[in-house]
Formats: sequence, structure tokens, C-alpha cells
Amino acid sequence: MNRAAWMLAAGLILVIAIPLTLGGRGLGAQLRQFPLDTFLLMLGMIVVCWNLNAGRLRLLLAGRGGHLGQRRALGMVMATEFAISATPGGSGGPLTLMGLLSRQGVRPAQATAVFAVDQITDMLFFLSALASIGLYTLSHTIDLRLGWMLAVPALLLIIGFGLLIALGRHHRGLLRSSGHLLRWLKVHHRSRIRLTRAVIHFRHALVETLALPRLTLSLIFLLCCAHWLLRYSILYLAVSGLGRDIDWSWTFIVQMLSLAAGQLTLLPGGAGGAELSSTALLTPMIGASSAAAAVVIWRAVTFYFYLIAGAPVFFIMAGGSMLDLLLNRRAKVS
Repeated sequence: MNRAAWMLAAGLILVIAIPLTLGGRGLGAQLRQFPLDTFLLMLGMIVVCWNLNAGRLRLLLAGRGGHLGQRRALGMVMATEFAISATPGGSGGPLTLMGLLSRQGVRPAQATAVFAVDQITDMLFFLSALASIGLYTLSHTIDLRLGWMLAVPALLLIIGFGLLIALGRHHRGLLRSSGHLLRWLKVHHRSRIRLTRAVIHFRHALVETLALPRLTLSLIFLLCCAHWLLRYSILYLAVSGLGRDIDWSWTFIVQMLSLAAGQLTLLPGGAGGAELSSTALLTPMIGASSAAAAVVIWRAVTFYFYLIAGAPVFFIMAGGSMLDLLLNRRAKVS
């Protein structure tokens, strides 16, 4: 097995092993008592999320690359989500989406612009959600520990938006500065020209995507909101299904912080970091065994299900060659 495969195997083990270790003897009983209909509802919510993202992808493409039906768009989304879950830091997701869009006839610059606008929409949702939860916290006097949990990610999102706006307004100066830097690094002239052209093509495609009708952009944002609200309700349903009371805003923040912490492990799906941080944040509110059980159920739905359902779709649409490329790209570069 190569290094990437070992990392995926380690991630699969840690997702279950850490909650089992932290949950204690009461974990098994908690899992056995979890309602089956609630678990099936959660899986159905993920399927709805995939379809919402498929609709968002179709709207973002706006006919570029020819007709894209809902079924094929759904396959692209499921394959991309599988790649995100199977590769360290989710690095395989963008590469998979770019490859599938290129097979659809979408130019690389257009595919990159679609992905960029998709990410910008996500950032806008999370910034709006954090602001809404902050106002809700102030009006309902929820635990003030939410303060720093809201402030840190909100500040990072604001900084990110500021950088994006600055890059958009000063792209010409950026190109000149990067050109000087590449020349200083002794990058070949033709390579510098190709890179500059790629950046210019990307900017044009980005402007074209952002120039979609306001109604279309509004619908894209609404689909984005619906997707994340459903996705970030999974942990709340897991806790509620165990018979524990918790505020939805708490579970939203727990998932944001835990998934961010998981990226630091550099394991597929953020394995290890996501389980440790989410269990630690939930334990003071619902107890160790309930917290561990909720995390097991949450990760089963948002990690294992993504791998199990997405793997066959990935191999049908992308093929084993693309998976080999994702898992071995470092070796090929060297």
C-alpha cells in the first residue's frame, strides 16, 4: 500500500476508534438505542444535499459545456464529495471536479471560476450564519462561551473576503509583482507567459460567472443555504435521537470548529482531529458516552456514507486512473 492508502486506512480507523475509546462502557447501549428512522432520515438529508449541490452546479455552469442534466450533475457532486473524503485535506475534491467538468467540455478557466464562485458562496453563507447565531446568542443569553467560537471563524472569513476584494481590484499589480518574482526565481519566460495567460483567462471566466442574472445568483445562494443548513443539522439530530437536549447553534459551531481542527491532522476527512475536538466540546453538555455516540453517528453519516455511496459513482464517472492520480500525485511530481 502507498502512503495515501495508508492514510485513508488510518482515517477510517480513527473515526471509530477515538469515540469508542472516549465513550466508555455506555457507548454501546447509546448506539443500540438510537432510532433507526432518525438515522435513515439523516441519510436522506445527505442525498437531498447532494441534489441541492447538483442544482447549484448546473446554475453556475449556465449552459457552458453543453447540457448538463440533474442526474449527471448529481454524479459529479457525489464523485467530488468522495474525493474530498478520501484524500488528505480534501485536496482531491477540486481536482476531481475540474477533471469531470473538462470531460463535459468546460474549459479549465471556466471550471476553476465555477469552483471559486462556489467557494465564495459557501464563505458568504458561513459569515451570514455566524452573524445570525451571534445575534441569537445575545437575545437568548446562551452560554457566553459561544462568543470566542463565533468571533474567530467570523474574523477569518472577513479577512478572506477582504483579500479576495483586494485581489480583484489590484490584479494587474499582482500580475506585475508575480512576474518580477518569477523572473527573480529564474522561471522560464514561456512558463511565465503561460501562467499569466491562465490567470487572465481565469479572471475573465470569473467575471463571466459573477455576471449571471441576479435571480440566478440569488437562487444559487439559496441552494447553498439549504445545503449547509441540512448538512449542519446532522449532529443536532444525532444528539436529539439519543434523547439529549442541546441548542442547534451549539452543534453548528461544534461542527465548524471540529472540521477545521480535523484539517490539521492532514488525514482524509479530517479524521482524528474532528472526533477529538467534537467529543471534547460536546462532553460538558451531554456527557462522555452520549457525546461519543453522537460523534460516531455524525461521522458515519457525513464520512463513511460519503465514501460508501460515492465510491462506485467516482469509479464510473472518473475511473481508477483518476483515483490513482489523486493518491499518487506527489510521487509523480517527484
